Amino acid sequence: MTNIPPADPRIEAVAARLKEDARKRAEAYAPPTDWQPIWKRPRKPKSIKAKKAELAKQRKRRKAAGVRRFYGAQSRRPQPRQNRIGSAAARRDARALSRMRHSNAWLW
Repeated sequence: MTNIPPADPRIEAVAARLKEDARKRAEAYAPPTDWQPIWKRPRKPKSIKAKKAELAKQRKRRKAAGVRRFYGAQSRRPQPRQNRIGSAAARRDARALSRMRHSNAWLW
């Protein structure tokens, strides 16, 4: 004995409509048949003008990066004299502490 309820025509109609809508949605979202991912498409050759414009842009970008790099290094080079004099004592203390740390003086 199975407990299968009798088929209700209204429920069957709703189920059929839902299945049809799901199929339509799947068709709508499926990629087109002639679709190819962009990395597999044949390349469209650039015009000479476009190629030169791109190279000019690249040259300008790289030149700006070189200038930034140059001035970044320049700003680090000359350290102010006052700072060097002021930190001499701190450097001396650090050196003494380092010598103590790396020696075996604490064993005595």
